[in-house]
Amino acid sequence: MPRWAFWVAHAVPLCVLPSGLWRLAMSVGIPVGFSDAVLRADYDLPGWGALYTIGLAVILEGLALLTLGLVYPWGEVVPRWMPLIGGRPVHRMAAVIPASIGAALITWISFSQLFLWGTVDATDLPLMGLTYAPVLAWGPLLAVATAAYFIRRGRGSPPLAEPMERP
Repeated sequence: MPRWAFWVAHAVPLCVLPSGLWRLAMSVGIPVGFSDAVLRADYDLPGWGALYTIGLAVILEGLALLTLGLVYPWGEVVPRWMPLIGGRPVHRMAAVIPASIGAALITWISFSQLFLWGTVDATDLPLMGLTYAPVLAWGPLLAVATAAYFIRRGRGSPPLAEPMERP
């Protein structure tokens, strides 16, 4: 595996982390640039909106962490502790197709959200922009990591036998 592919895959969760931390801060009442009126009206905070924003932060970071499967052995051979399928090789396209669809969707969603930034109050935008800007790289980085996985796994190539070490 090329060293750059290893670092690209590790960059994905780091791109998602700032927005997740921003959501968590907003959920627990730490000022993130929005007025109390906006938090109540748009996010139902404090209230049930906290569960949504916390859940969204956790789910998105979990999805971003799945990118690591494209550079570690558990993305090529299912870990043995998994019931029923543990120890079986991961079919190349079983990883490539969902990752490719995810990369396309994430790119489309994150870039389409840029148009909504014009509706955000100018006083709220700087902190939000700093935390959300790295998310714009998530889709393209996932696409690059997926392409590297697809090429490296070529038809009939054996899965990794040993856990990979850091380059």
